[in-house]
Amino acid sequence: MAEIMVPYEFDGRQFEGAVVWDDTISDPRPVVFMQPDWFGVCRHTLDMAAEAAGKGYVMLVADMYGVGYGARDKEFDELLASAQGARHDLPLVREGGAVALTALLEAAREHAPTTDSPLGAIGFCMGGGIVLEQARAGADFAGTVIFHVTLPNPVDDAAKPDFKGRVLAIHGRADPVTPKNMMDALETELTTAEVDWQTMTFGHATHAFCVRGENNPPMTLFDEELCQKSYRMMHEFFAETL
Repeated sequence: MAEIMVPYEFDGRQFEGAVVWDDTISDPRPVVFMQPDWFGVCRHTLDMAAEAAGKGYVMLVADMYGVGYGARDKEFDELLASAQGARHDLPLVREGGAVALTALLEAAREHAPTTDSPLGAIGFCMGGGIVLEQARAGADFAGTVIFHVTLPNPVDDAAKPDFKGRVLAIHGRADPVTPKNMMDALETELTTAEVDWQTMTFGHATHAFCVRGENNPPMTLFDEELCQKSYRMMHEFFAETL
């Protein structure tokens, strides 16, 4: 897999995202924008990007936490505070997310074999909530896929949603981080906004079933079978959309 790091700036802060793609094949591929989980841009999330991308996509990995955050060891309290802070910072999510997308897309067009097809977007855990907020604010995503999303509901209830594309939510019924009432509220919002949406709910699945190494039941638990099934669903969804 090929990786290039892409620096950019927003609101006086320095960020560094990445472009990830399989360089063993030269065929042009659609571009997918990714908001990683709360670990930020690090080896763990770059590997997730590579696995999700496979041979099918060029993946743009956004940084929402600042240069150096991903590489640093972090305890739970810092992870939680940083992720919640980013999730509720609407200028960072909306305008900062747009800056990230522009910088990463320019780098991808220059260095990777990309098509001119519409953009896809994915997000894991808190990254799912962040990318969903970007889509809600009108980001030009033809399709958005969220895996075991955290905080899926709008930060600003008064803002009218402006989704441009379809939404696929892949979730676990036993997820204690984002229980059923939050997902029900998301589905109601998407229906009211006349979004083409679908939810796949895995029975018994907890949070973070696509995050390798997670083993803290009943809170989090990686599941190889569900993870691969989720990626197949994502590929099918994007094949119809991009």
